[in-house]
Amino acid sequence: MSLIQECKDMLQDAGINRQSSIEFDVNGEVMSLTLEYIIDTYMQASHESQLVFVTALKKALESQEMGVEKFFEGMGQLLLMTHLSDKFKTE
Repeated sequence: MSLIQECKDMLQDAGINRQSSIEFDVNGEVMSLTLEYIIDTYMQASHESQLVFVTALKKALESQEMGVEKFFEGMGQLLLMTHLSDKFKTE
């Protein structure tokens, strides 16, 4: 089984809709990222990074402290910061 499918299966097993989205306010503009988009994007990284993501997702699903929502909020913020950083580099 691929790592991307493993992530999606973990969400399904936990009863979490992977089409759920998290909204972020970026300079007054609301941006929305689905959980599936976040997973798909991280699965384009190196194999080592993919393994780290999968391991962290497993821990988030098991943890009462962190939880899945906080995990995906953090991962989404990292994606947006990377995107904005890349955007400023090219301008």
